[in-house]
Amino acid sequence: MSENLKSKAELEKPVTLEIEGKKFQYPTLKGTEDEKGFDISALRAQTGYITMDNGYANTSSCQSSITFLDGELGILRYRGIPIEQLAEKSNFIEVSYLLIYGHLPTQSELSQFKADITRHTLVNEDLAHLLSGFPRDAHPMAILSAATCALSTYYQDSLNPADPEQVKQNITRLMAKLPTLAAFAYKTSIGQPKIQPKNDLDYCSNFLRMMFAVPSEEYHVPKEVADALNLLLILHADHEQNCSTSTVRLVGSSAANIYASITGGICALWGPLHGGANQAVMEMLEEIHKDGGDVNKYVGLAKDKNSTFKLMGFGHRVYKNFDPRASIIKKACDQVLNKLGVNNPLLEIAKKLEEAALKDSYFIEKKLYPNVDFYSGIIYSALNIPVNMFTVMFAMGRLPGWIAHWKEMTENTSTKIGRPRQIYTGPTKTDYTPISQRRGK
Repeated sequence: MSENLKSKAELEKPVTLEIEGKKFQYPTLKGTEDEKGFDISALRAQTGYITMDNGYANTSSCQSSITFLDGELGILRYRGIPIEQLAEKSNFIEVSYLLIYGHLPTQSELSQFKADITRHTLVNEDLAHLLSGFPRDAHPMAILSAATCALSTYYQDSLNPADPEQVKQNITRLMAKLPTLAAFAYKTSIGQPKIQPKNDLDYCSNFLRMMFAVPSEEYHVPKEVADALNLLLILHADHEQNCSTSTVRLVGSSAANIYASITGGICALWGPLHGGANQAVMEMLEEIHKDGGDVNKYVGLAKDKNSTFKLMGFGHRVYKNFDPRASIIKKACDQVLNKLGVNNPLLEIAKKLEEAALKDSYFIEKKLYPNVDFYSGIIYSALNIPVNMFTVMFAMGRLPGWIAHWKEMTENTSTKIGRPRQIYTGPTKTDYTPISQRRGK
């Protein structure tokens, strides 16, 4: 194990593995929050064995100082700061700085960060025209991923991951331009003119204006809507080594530029098992509504082992107790719905579904609490964000986390190109058969 890794984690007594009658020792590591593991980097070379861990649920691919979560205790912290404090006291731009640069900014650092982002919100007109060439029914995530990767073609002289100044410049560009591209993707999908950014607006208000304004009339962003979006972005800003973040790290480990790496994260997030969960919640609510809105019927189906129905937005892969983000967002959800006076039958079904599930012994015993995806879908719907834009909103929130992990990885001198192993289960050596001798199966 390299000296760089040794400096990052406290070493304890080594672990001993016995394989085919021989004993091998491997160093153990302990993180700052007492997570324990052992380093098997030399396992294959020493023993000929590799480990099998489907889905990497028990495998650490890196050491990171960005985000800590404890699924059993329901803890989430960015750079050591509890998510509850950041949600109450901070804003998305400040949280982005914290994640990317490792500390809360001073007033001058924050002002400069905001100013730099504001100056780079415009995108090249050629890129804007490129977006217009997509089909009207193209999914906004397809457009966003293509546009993000295409950004690299406009900055070909500054793509070196080893140059700190170039990295800083590209971080600013991504933070500034992704909301513009996201709004442009939406406008393309509905055939409306693209609305250019307005530099006197804050980050969230600027995005909402680009989403919903039209050239023919003035549009004022309601403060409660901008505040709700700000909270949602904070809660989604990072979540440790999830599928999309791991993808960003894997792509970046090949020394791919930051735009290509972030594009990999966007594509991974697009999957319905990852970023599409809140969209699945709204589609489930629509299904219940079309069937008459009988919530108890669907709670019963969720408990029926013979039913194919799945209650979306409950439980979590990592959190085995409660999702700390869900507690925060539930409170905000109630406030937003009250302030906006929203009267949507799907939102009423969601409230009844939540109430029924939280009182049901089956869900209580299995600790199937509503998660962040359940509430975020409801809030996005209340803010008039269309369902096919939900995952785009997730990407916008997760951007600083992706950037932070890419930056941390590229700055770590011990980083190696990602190259997982496999257990091969295909045919053994098989001779080539000429086509004249082949028989159909």
